[in-house]
Amino acid sequence: MKDRAFISIGSNLGNRVSNVERAVGMLPRLCRGSKVLKSSSLYETSPWGVTDQPPFINCVIEIETGLAPLKLLEGLKAVETEMGREPSARWDPRLIDLDIVFYGDRVMDEEALIIPHPHAHRRAFVMVPMGEIAPEFTHPVLEEKAEELARTLTEEGEGDEEIKKLGEL
Repeated sequence: MKDRAFISIGSNLGNRVSNVERAVGMLPRLCRGSKVLKSSSLYETSPWGVTDQPPFINCVIEIETGLAPLKLLEGLKAVETEMGREPSARWDPRLIDLDIVFYGDRVMDEEALIIPHPHAHRRAFVMVPMGEIAPEFTHPVLEEKAEELARTLTEEGEGDEEIKKLGEL
């Protein structure tokens, strides 16, 4: 059985757009049994957490996968490693960053992985692209649609970061 998952991708080092494109291209090979179904536009966003660093390029992709969540995480970490990501402190600059945001309507809280991503609903760089490609997707814990969470972060000013749509991936 295949599941639908959403992956957030970001880069703020080197050629940021190329880094994101390369990661999306590598995903089917390193996350066996996974297929990219949709990708959002690219967005430039101010850093979240540690703000004294270059802006990020972000997007969200929707995939279909036969991998269990922890196996999918292993595949995403393999993409990061193959691209040359070095271990760093939380929220430091990154060549590439891939996070599982949602995995169907699954809710899990394990040491290695929390789904849905615990900060997704507070990050415009996640919810705005989610609202673009899956506006009707409902957050399995908050029971709010992606488009509504995105609107709250942008129009109502709840988000901490600035976000600017750049164009298609």
